[in-house]
Amino acid sequence: MAKHGNIRWTVALMLFFASALNYLDRQVLSVLAPTIQAELGLDDVDYAFITSSFLLSYTVMYAVSGVLVDRLGTRKSFLWAVSGWSIANILHAFAKTAMQFSAFRFLLGIAESANFPAGVKAASEWFPLRERALAIGMLNAGSSAGAAIAIPLVSVIAIQFNWQAAFVVTGLLGFIWLFFWQRHYYLPQDHPRVSQAERGLILEDQLPDDEQPKRKVGLLRLLRMRQAWGCLCARIFIDPITYFLIFWIPKYLQEQQGLSLDQMGYFAWIPFVVLAVGTLLGGIIPRWLINRAGWSLNRARKTVMLAASLLIPACCAALFNAGNAAMALLAIAGIMLGHGLWGNITIPAEVFPKQVQGTLTGIGGTLGGIAGILSQLSVGWTVLHFSYVPIFIAIGAAYLFTFLCVHVMTGKLGHLVSLED
Repeated sequence: MAKHGNIRWTVALMLFFASALNYLDRQVLSVLAPTIQAELGLDDVDYAFITSSFLLSYTVMYAVSGVLVDRLGTRKSFLWAVSGWSIANILHAFAKTAMQFSAFRFLLGIAESANFPAGVKAASEWFPLRERALAIGMLNAGSSAGAAIAIPLVSVIAIQFNWQAAFVVTGLLGFIWLFFWQRHYYLPQDHPRVSQAERGLILEDQLPDDEQPKRKVGLLRLLRMRQAWGCLCARIFIDPITYFLIFWIPKYLQEQQGLSLDQMGYFAWIPFVVLAVGTLLGGIIPRWLINRAGWSLNRARKTVMLAASLLIPACCAALFNAGNAAMALLAIAGIMLGHGLWGNITIPAEVFPKQVQGTLTGIGGTLGGIAGILSQLSVGWTVLHFSYVPIFIAIGAAYLFTFLCVHVMTGKLGHLVSLED
């Protein structure tokens, strides 16, 4: 590893912190919601309207951001996006009404939607195919870390000062990140500190110049490719599960497993830490299999994906038979581990050239967001009229079905498709 240099891992670390800030800023309101509602006299309907404003702009802008990332490039895209969401987060400190919170929340969703399209594109620019799953795993792990850090950090700031200070301080952290990004992020062919050996490693499997698209690739042309739909299916069927795990698991642990608020503070963070570990292992294990066992990227990644697809239904079955909260927590941690191992957001970077990374990731995020909104309604209705059992049955089946879709539609991972006719 040392003979090639490690500037690319500095880039991966910056992507990790970008995602951590992204989720930290969006979680500030969730942590402070009871305090703000009590002080400003906002009811649950007001709060639902505020949170819906974020989800609406975030889902719609995900696809738009993807196209903009491909046009502006990763350096400029992150500069604009992180500046935008940091300012939007700080503006929350000046809100006094539900409408003002909704407006600032809407702005936050617009800016934060660029994080993953830009992050995936940056990973495709800086990492060879065999290392991209790990780089994007670090990007993904940052989101779990940011969500975990938000609770203690925001609570301490609000207790020591006030809730307005929590928005200001967390927003200002983004400008610290921007300082390092502006100073240290360049494309590998332009970076002044990248060695020739590392540059050669990074660019080893880029398409040659005569296979690069000579013109811009239109959206309709992308959507006519079966490989694109393999990538999109991975978002459509797996993203709703991400939303379920984030929004419903804490509620499930309290209502179905009887954990008190104190016990939640002691134990409920464990599955989310396991989720972060899973996203990292989803890149580390394939990389080890490629480097040490000589496997192809396709075999290594799909083996991990299949193993995760089998682990999750087994953990769902264990959850049905859990005799106590500890066993239920262990089963949920297993589901989280498998979810992280799957790495659905990584697939476009293993199938398509970097020129369309942002676009595909953005479209996938929008379709996954729409599926997530619809699934949230379905989850609520099912839990109200039946139980959580049908939900976990569907989750257990979803990964195997999605694995089959990806296998059939994308073909071999690690073989970039040509965008030329």
